[in-house]
Amino acid sequence: MDELPIGRRVAYWRGRRKMSQQVFADRLGKSKSWVDKVERGVRRLDKFSVLYEIADILQVDVQLLLGKDPERRTDALNCIDQVEVEEIRAALERYDSMSAYFDAAPCPPPLADMRKAVNHAWLTYQYGRYGMLTRALPKLLRDAQAADAGHGGDQARESAHLLGQVYQIASSVLRKLGECDLAWLAADRSMAVAQRADDQLLAGIATTRVCNALVAMGRARPALELNVNIANRLAPGGGNDASPGRLSVYGMLLLQGAMAAARIGDSATVDDLLTGAQEAATLLGGDQNHYWTSFGPTNLELHRAAAAVELGDGGRAVEIHHGIAEPAFNALLPERRAHHLLDIARGYAQIGDVANAGEMLLRGDRLAPSEIRCRPIAHEVMSDVLRRTRGAPPPPIAELAVHMGVGV
Repeated sequence: MDELPIGRRVAYWRGRRKMSQQVFADRLGKSKSWVDKVERGVRRLDKFSVLYEIADILQVDVQLLLGKDPERRTDALNCIDQVEVEEIRAALERYDSMSAYFDAAPCPPPLADMRKAVNHAWLTYQYGRYGMLTRALPKLLRDAQAADAGHGGDQARESAHLLGQVYQIASSVLRKLGECDLAWLAADRSMAVAQRADDQLLAGIATTRVCNALVAMGRARPALELNVNIANRLAPGGGNDASPGRLSVYGMLLLQGAMAAARIGDSATVDDLLTGAQEAATLLGGDQNHYWTSFGPTNLELHRAAAAVELGDGGRAVEIHHGIAEPAFNALLPERRAHHLLDIARGYAQIGDVANAGEMLLRGDRLAPSEIRCRPIAHEVMSDVLRRTRGAPPPPIAELAVHMGVGV
């Protein structure tokens, strides 16, 4: 990458961010022809002000565009930089279990320590502290891999279970931050490890991570098919129990299937899957967090609203939002609430109410700043709000836009 011309680097990162030349040009306030000439090297990029603006839009360190090593950022709210991405990638590329097959593995970390670390990582994710989590992930991945490779006998299943959870945590946060290829790799690894852990429910929830990554990569139809297939196998009844854990995992498979169906515009399947998830939530009896799913009646309504947004029915999403009981909503962990408020911001934007769209972004930022400031979809909503606001945006919106690095 450091040997490429600067225009090729811009083209590379634009592609990674799934932006067309036209969208990129619009955000820069330039023409598509200008972008094309820059990327082909016909036009030089010799103004630092323009370089910094491009880096902000592409969400990369300007040093990467210059072909230099990125500077490490130290603020608590940074999202993820390319140094951290490469460290996580390197950790995912390790094959400790295969090495241990041929050689004696070094002394693995104690499982009691790993349990505490994994629980802490889940809570860090569910509180929306993505910068903190991405900095911790490389070591957590290495430790979990070493534990899985080094523990045998009765401890082998638990160590595999913990590693599968770490892969799921990595997949979830990487997908939110736009690193979809790594999210898919981590999710795929989590499915394989879940089989070694001999836990069908862990494998089931790992399936939702794979499907989320597939949807983010534009592969919604295979994601839908996989979610429904595994949900049918885990459905309560027949030889399967109706434990709270099974109901939660089964319900989440149906919810994620509904989101995949919404992405391809299949409203009938969305309704069918949401109905099935509602039955599971009713049997569960309340909002719970088995297998870190946050599944229950309230999360069902959040997904119902999110599916409406994906189907382009922002008015319906806003209607669902107003029908959610406030105490139940406030009892959810910050990531779930901020994620929902981002969805509702999109819904308001769809119906042309940019004032309330901006208010939802502000509310989400107060709950879990990383969910708003770090996610590419939130940047798109903020850009839309700024572009469609008549006159100067209200000071709180303008301030949040600055923190997000989003310009008009």
